[in-house]
Amino acid sequence: MDLSTSTVLVTGANRGLGRALAAELLNRGASVYAGARNPSQIDLPGAKPVALDITDPASVAAAAKATGDVTVLINNAGISTGTDLLTGDPDNVRLEMDTNFYGTLSMVRAFTPQIVANGGGVILNILSALSWYSFPEIGAYCASKSAQWSLTNSLRVQLADQGIRVAGLHVGYMDTDMAAAATAPKTAPAEAARLAADGIAEGAYEIVVDDISRQVQAGLAGGAAALYPQLP
Repeated sequence: MDLSTSTVLVTGANRGLGRALAAELLNRGASVYAGARNPSQIDLPGAKPVALDITDPASVAAAAKATGDVTVLINNAGISTGTDLLTGDPDNVRLEMDTNFYGTLSMVRAFTPQIVANGGGVILNILSALSWYSFPEIGAYCASKSAQWSLTNSLRVQLADQGIRVAGLHVGYMDTDMAAAATAPKTAPAEAARLAADGIAEGAYEIVVDDISRQVQAGLAGGAAALYPQLP
């Protein structure tokens, strides 16, 4: 895909990976809509700020109406509340699902007709190594990203004959606010954005950014015993 002739909408583009994605795509010549709840926070020259709260159907519909020429949708906006499924606040569990799963689905439903009308294109969902592996202490996040991965797989098949390639990007620890407390090695957002743009241009269905994600992916074939050796 020629990114220099593409029009991209990036959700959650005001900081972290979203901002890095918008910057990388602008550098490659794409036209970029930068979605954020507060569009005044968008500080990238050349980006077109769009008011967007992916958990608000009216906001999503307004963003779709305000654009019209999108050919690449990057569902980057997400949340982690650090919630345990058994002991955490149920409202936080719902918030993570509402954002990471239902918010992504809402964006896809709103923008698929636009992408089809513009001749087809790409939807990239920003997933995680935790789509494939779960830490109980943040079980709500892991469950929501697993659901988002399943959503990605369903859409990949369903939208292929409409000229839309649906891809997923998996990354482990990244140097963003969400992983600020982690002490493990982290991928720079700019590097993840570069690999994401390469994957879109090359027509990849799955973009696996780092060694952690590759190791977890390989462990899937071994089942629960391989992924969770601590089990009795």
